[in-house]
Amino acid sequence: MALSEQEILRREALTELRNLGIEPYPAAEFITTAYSSEILADFEKYEGKEVVLAGRLMGKRIMGKASFAELKDAEGRIQVYVSRDDISTDEEKTMYNVVFKKLLDIGDFIGVRGTVFKTQVGEISVHVYGLTVLAKALKPLPIVKTDADGKMHDAFSDPEQRYRRRYVDLTVNDHVKETFIKRTKLFNAMRTFFNDKGYLEVETPVLQPIPGGAAARPFITHHNSLDIPLYMRIANELYLKRLIVGGFEGVYEFSKNFRNEGMDRTHNPEFTAMEIYVAYKDYNWMMKFAEDLLEYCAIAVNGSSEVTFGEHTINFKAPYARVTMTDSIKHFTGFDISGKSETELFDAATAMGIIVDKTMGKGKLIDEIFGAKCEGNYIQPTYITDYPKEMSPLCKQHRDNPELTERFELMICGKEVANAYSELNDPIDQRERFEDQMRLSEKGDDEATGTIDEDFLRALEYGMPPTSGMGIGMDRLIMYLTNNASIQEVLLFPQMRPEKKQIKIELEEDEKLIVFLLQENENQMEFGLLKIKSELSGKKWDKAMKNLSSLGMTEVVVEGEIKACRLKE
Repeated sequence: MALSEQEILRREALTELRNLGIEPYPAAEFITTAYSSEILADFEKYEGKEVVLAGRLMGKRIMGKASFAELKDAEGRIQVYVSRDDISTDEEKTMYNVVFKKLLDIGDFIGVRGTVFKTQVGEISVHVYGLTVLAKALKPLPIVKTDADGKMHDAFSDPEQRYRRRYVDLTVNDHVKETFIKRTKLFNAMRTFFNDKGYLEVETPVLQPIPGGAAARPFITHHNSLDIPLYMRIANELYLKRLIVGGFEGVYEFSKNFRNEGMDRTHNPEFTAMEIYVAYKDYNWMMKFAEDLLEYCAIAVNGSSEVTFGEHTINFKAPYARVTMTDSIKHFTGFDISGKSETELFDAATAMGIIVDKTMGKGKLIDEIFGAKCEGNYIQPTYITDYPKEMSPLCKQHRDNPELTERFELMICGKEVANAYSELNDPIDQRERFEDQMRLSEKGDDEATGTIDEDFLRALEYGMPPTSGMGIGMDRLIMYLTNNASIQEVLLFPQMRPEKKQIKIELEEDEKLIVFLLQENENQMEFGLLKIKSELSGKKWDKAMKNLSSLGMTEVVVEGEIKACRLKE
C-alpha cells in the first residue's frame, strides 16, 4: 500500500510519541465533564469553572509561546487556548514545543482540562492546563474552509465519496450529523406515540421460508443445516397478523426489509419500514390515526408541522385531503376505470403513451396509469383511497362496492409514504386472492406472489378479528422531514457499487516535493510562492507541473488577481 507524504509524516509522529513515552491509543477511560454546546449556550454557568472535554483537533493557530486550536466534540466546536508554560512541566517544554506544535495533526483525538473564559474579542474558549493524546489519526481529513462571507471552499461534497466514507462526511460536514439525529428523533417519537396508546413493539423473522406480504423480488439464500432456501424479508405483514390472531390487540415493528430490485434516488435494496396492526379498527380509523401520528412526529423532529422540501412547503397538520383512485384517474386522464376489462385497460394505457405489456393484469395496469398520470400531482399529504380489488390481494373488499377494497395510500410530493388496509380476515376469500396472484405469476408477472402461505391461511382459519394495518416507509418520511431529495442522504451506509481499485501512480521526486508542499499548505498555494519554496529550476518546475496536471492531481484556481495551484481531492 503506497502512502502519501502526509500519511508517512503521521506515522513518523506516531513513533515519536511512543518514543516520548506517550501512548497514542491509550486504553484508560477518559472522563469528560461538559460538552462544547453546553459551555457556549450557558457561559455564565461555566465562566471560570474547570471543565474536561474530549474530541477531534480540527484546527491549530500557532503563535509562539501560546496557540489557539479548535476542538470538535459530539455536540459541536469550541476554541481552546494552549500556553506553553501551562501544559509543559519539563525544562524543554516538550508537551507544547514537540507534542502540540509538531506531533499533533488535524483529526487527532485529544482530551483537554482547563477553565472557561472569553478572549479579548469575546469568543468563548477553554484555557487549557492539561492535554492528553487519545487517538492519532493516520489519514488527513479534508480541510473545508469558510471565508468571511460564509462561502465554503474545498468542501467534501462529492456524493460517492461522502457515502463511501460516511465517517469522514460526518466529521467535516456538520449538517449531515443533524440529519441522522433527526432520524433517531423520528423513530423515538413514533415509538412514544404507539406506546402511549398501549401498542406493543415486536420482532418477526428476517429469514422467511416464503417471501410474503408484498409484491417484490426477494433476495434468496440457503440454510445449510436444514438444506432449504430462505428469503430475506420483503415485508413483515403476515407475521404481524398472526400475532393479532394470537390475541394481541395492537402490535408494531420497525423492520429492515430487502428487495432485489432497482436502485435510484428514492429506492435502496435495504430499507426500513414501520408496520402497525390494530384489532377492531378499519381504514377510516387508520386515516385519522395516521395523520395525527405524522403531525406529532413532524413537530417532534422539527418543532413545527410545516417542513421545507425542495421548492415546496409541506404541512403535516391534520386533516389530510381524501381522493378515491377512480376519481383521481378520471380527473387527470378523463378515463373511468370502473368496470373496465383487462383489454380495455391495456388499450387505454397504450393510448396514453404508457409502456405496458401482456403479462400485466388489471391491478398492474391500473397502477401503471395512476403512477404515470396522477401520483406526481399530489404535493401536500393526500390519501388516495378505495383501490380496485385486483391491486390489493391482502385487503378487505369494500363494504359498498365489491369491485373495490378498503385501502389507502398517503401521497406526499408525488410519492407513496404510507399504505394501509382494512385487513382481509376471511380465509376463503384470502385463498382465492392468493390463487389469483399465482395465476398472474404463471402468466409472467414477476411482482405477483408466486407461492401460497398455507400457514398464514391456517392462522386466519382460527379467526382474526376485524383489523386495520398500515406500513410507513421510514426512509422516505425522514427525507421529507430533513429536506433531502436522495434516500442515500438519510441512510448512514447506503448500498454502493463495488469501489473501483485506484491505479497506483508513481511520482518523480520533483513531483512528490510539489505535492508535499501543497499538502503542508492545506492543498493550495500561490504559484510564485510554490515555485520559490520548491527551489526547482525552470525546466524541472515546468516538467513536474505538467505531469501533475496531466495525471489530474492539480488544478489552477483563480481568486481575484491571485493565481494558485490546488491539489485535487
